[in-house]
Amino acid sequence: MSIRIGNAPCSWGVEFAGDPRNPTWQKVLKDCAAAGYKGIELGPVGFMPEDPVELGEGLAEHDLTLIGGVVFRPYHDPKAWDDVLDATHRTARSLQAHGARHLVLIDSISPRRAPTAGRAAEAEQMDKAEWQAYRDRIAESARIGTEEYGLTVGIHAHAAGFMDFEPELERLLNEVDENLLKICFDTGHHSYAGFDPVAFMKRHVGRISYMHFKDIDPKVKADVIASRTGFYDACGQGIFCNLGEGDVDFPAVRQVLLDAKFEGWCTVEQDCDPTLDPDPLGDAGKNREYLESIGFN
Repeated sequence: MSIRIGNAPCSWGVEFAGDPRNPTWQKVLKDCAAAGYKGIELGPVGFMPEDPVELGEGLAEHDLTLIGGVVFRPYHDPKAWDDVLDATHRTARSLQAHGARHLVLIDSISPRRAPTAGRAAEAEQMDKAEWQAYRDRIAESARIGTEEYGLTVGIHAHAAGFMDFEPELERLLNEVDENLLKICFDTGHHSYAGFDPVAFMKRHVGRISYMHFKDIDPKVKADVIASRTGFYDACGQGIFCNLGEGDVDFPAVRQVLLDAKFEGWCTVEQDCDPTLDPDPLGDAGKNREYLESIGFN
């Protein structure tokens, strides 16, 4: 099975480039290699050097391949379009410079959606005109990545954004050309949204170009849904757990990928809150060891 396992800076608590709590990019590369990984994502653009020589030397020092990068921006906000475009081009340029393949688009967390994370029936919906404009912004980012930079672009559903629940994801897939937009499938966010990751994969594995491996603590999920807890508080309560400790059936995920003859990278994302004294290096090692124990090499 030609599947390689990587990791991402969010496993070290890096969500935004300018967060003063971030570790250095050099430490993230060093830790990632020390935990046994051979590939890493870019993280939020601006966290790692945009100078290709500087980043290239850092990757080479730790024998790491750059896998891809994420545009985590408010596609739901038309006023933020210039910022979205800037992040799209900067991220795509960095990926292209290092031969990375995967550009991932994520609608960032919306104040309108954060209170109802995990509860599809209660979540606010866009009207027809807002949806069409939103869809078109995502499609334009995908076109830029695909046609201008030669990347493979995947949409990533994310809790507390407007691309969160399975019906929204499938609607987008039906309305945007498959040649422009694939799927970066995140097992944990799909579970958090209240849907079955394995069932979705079976239906859409032909369009999945890239995987994010994330797990969800079922007890925390049940508690936050019952308590109507918002996204940020749920993260603080530890809803994202180590792989194999949650409700995602990773052996079944592996089998779907095997059956589809999937090839390429699957990236571990152990999101952590830097205020909760996490152990990112230790968790990265445990996650890799768990994946190896079920047949991922």
